[in-house]
Amino acid sequence: MSRYALLADAILLLHVGIVLFLLLGQALILIGGPLRWRWVRRPGFRYGHLGLMAFVAVQTWLGQLCPLTVWEQALRARAGQSVYAESFIEHWLSRLLFVEAPWWVFITAYSLFFALIVFSWWRWPPQRRSA
Repeated sequence: MSRYALLADAILLLHVGIVLFLLLGQALILIGGPLRWRWVRRPGFRYGHLGLMAFVAVQTWLGQLCPLTVWEQALRARAGQSVYAESFIEHWLSRLLFVEAPWWVFITAYSLFFALIVFSWWRWPPQRRSA
């Protein structure tokens, strides 16, 4: 396996990790907020979560692919592997769930998920530990 293929796989793993952080992180905020779990209100976690999703939403609104998708595909092309042209989520949803949808569906989904994160931010705002 070439170094380009290994780097592409590493970027793919990073991408999966970010998606899991966004999805599972939000689920844990929605569960942990009402249950008063302190760690789900830590500023570092919440700023990172909000910032990543804001980046994803804005990028989608602008009609751009995620830089991780672009980098992964460029590395796969250099490694002589097949590439996909759609977004990371669109590609994997299509492969895993056989969902094919127009771009606006993904814009709507990302926007609604971002709105849910903003609501969670308002409902259970980040808090620093008390002394």
